[in-house]
Amino acid sequence: MAEAPVAPAADPSAGSLLDRAVAFLDAWVPKPAAWAFALRIWIAMMLALAMAFWLQLDSASSAATCVAILAQPKRGQAISKAVYRLLGTLIGAAVSIVFMALFGQDRVLLLLGFTVWLGLCVFVAQYLQDTRAYGAMLSGYTVAIVALGQIDDPQGTFDAAVSRVAVIVLGIVVITFINDALASPSTWRALLPQLRKGWDDTRSYARETLESGDLGATRTAALIRTIAPMRADASAIAGELDDGRFRAAGARSCIAALYAMAAAIRSVAAAAACLRHPSPAVAEAMAICRRVADAPDPDVLDRDDERLRDLVDSAIRDGNRPLDEVVVLQRALDFVCAATFAQDGIRAVADGHEPLRDARLPTHRDFPVALRGALRVALSFAVTAAAFVALGLPQASFALVQVAATAALSSVTPDPKKFANGVVIGMTLAATLAGIARFALLNGVQGFPMLAIVMAPVIFLGCFLSLNPKTFGIGFILIVFFPVLLGPSNPQTYDALTFLLNAFLVVAAAVILSIVVRLVLPVTPAQQRGFALDSARRALADALIGQGGDATTRTSLNADRLFQFAGYSSGSGAVRRANLHHAFALARLEAAAARAHAELRRLWSIEALRGAIPRARDALASGDDRGLETAARDLIRAAAGQGRAVRLTTARAASDLVTASRTITRHRRFLHRLDIALF
Repeated sequence: MAEAPVAPAADPSAGSLLDRAVAFLDAWVPKPAAWAFALRIWIAMMLALAMAFWLQLDSASSAATCVAILAQPKRGQAISKAVYRLLGTLIGAAVSIVFMALFGQDRVLLLLGFTVWLGLCVFVAQYLQDTRAYGAMLSGYTVAIVALGQIDDPQGTFDAAVSRVAVIVLGIVVITFINDALASPSTWRALLPQLRKGWDDTRSYARETLESGDLGATRTAALIRTIAPMRADASAIAGELDDGRFRAAGARSCIAALYAMAAAIRSVAAAAACLRHPSPAVAEAMAICRRVADAPDPDVLDRDDERLRDLVDSAIRDGNRPLDEVVVLQRALDFVCAATFAQDGIRAVADGHEPLRDARLPTHRDFPVALRGALRVALSFAVTAAAFVALGLPQASFALVQVAATAALSSVTPDPKKFANGVVIGMTLAATLAGIARFALLNGVQGFPMLAIVMAPVIFLGCFLSLNPKTFGIGFILIVFFPVLLGPSNPQTYDALTFLLNAFLVVAAAVILSIVVRLVLPVTPAQQRGFALDSARRALADALIGQGGDATTRTSLNADRLFQFAGYSSGSGAVRRANLHHAFALARLEAAAARAHAELRRLWSIEALRGAIPRARDALASGDDRGLETAARDLIRAAAGQGRAVRLTTARAASDLVTASRTITRHRRFLHRLDIALF
């Protein structure tokens, strides 16, 4: 019988090479959404430029630059940034007029006053977040654009301020129109699947915790890292639709609830592990938590909430249940309540109904870091201004504007050094491409269509680079400073000497920024950890004596602090885990102390509880773990004969007292080193 011919073996190297080529193309070839984004920005920039020419506005290129700065892939982000850009411009224009009226005859005082103003704006921006921080920072360097640009012609300051506001308004109107006309993606539509993923991840975290016990600080920090970045988009969707404020409130409520769910389920697992013989009530509460973590139904959640309230009420009415049992029941109730808010928040984002609540999502900021950032920008500008003035450069004011703008922009980025590297590359690329476009491609041409065609490839390239987190700084600087250096005007000028000097000055400004962020008051990760730890220590000291905020606010603020702290960690894995472990302990103790004091204040009107409340407060203030447990038992016994509302409030207070006690016992040595209380 004849044998079938054997097929030749496939060459594995050919398949591997093809796979690598496909992976490379997939990673670097822009997706259709990126092409659509770049097309919108190019059309908006050309429309803004054409209208500025038609209206005969001074510095028409600023209208295109405004559009480039507002270039955001989603509509809500662009609208939010545009609002604060307009506010920052108006404030900066007004301050420019005041400064010129006061110091128009003295350049030294004008530069000194601007330096102080720029540092102040950067300092304020450090304590804000997202587009509000951008608006505060913009109000600083707008004074450089208006006042320093007119340093040789003080009488033209008012006209320059009006012109600046006009081109900014034009750019905002154009980008808003183009985003609406060309159906820019809505922020809320992009945020909704992220919220749902966060919801799924949090429930998965809860299931693992219930099955295996506390998953530890590292795993919890990983969950927080998936939740925290959604806050920026949650703030940006308010202006997208008529019901945008409800969708934004729903997103904030959901994010805060996800934080609370993670904290509550950790407490459930920790308290349950301390019970040798769990009661039927504890078993039922754990079963409810597992059901909510698996597949929660809104109607069932309401029944679970009511059932857990009954279990908590029964435990307090009994008066002799183990303290850890009370903690399990109360934290299970907290978990279900947070799940209710999370689901309601997701539905509010989807359909725009008014959510059950609107939670605040405060941002953690360290004063030393903010102060150093402000001083770094102020000192860099002051030194640069002194050097340029001493050299007598003819276009020193133009260079100072670039130094002020890039230094201020770097101050509100997560990694100033990385941004500075992007500025150097982006400025060099912008100067090179602007020179090629101006003197090789245009080369004397005065027609607008040719100008638009020549600018298109550079704008598309900048947009593509800005969509990649690794090259965002390069792309952003490219699309912003390319029109600045190209200098479109009517008629177009072709002064090579002026262009080369401007190009040299902007690259020099970028190099100065790169040097400054490394040498002037740098903040190392170790320093950032120290500042964050000191901030947490002060917050804990305040919470222990009753000066903490409400529970939701404290939980969200602590989550943001932990999110930042996890990014500061360095060294070996064991060191990072130990640092996170202690950071979570501080956050847990602070939140428990703040909530306990709040509940004790509500209970003060109950005569039967007034004997136990002072002892609980004293135990918190002194860090007495045994005194906290004793006070919790006394509160429960005193509340056993009171009404249901009092018993439920007492359960919350007692649970927080026990949580504080357990945390102090476990971390006494570490807390003693912080020198907060008599631990």
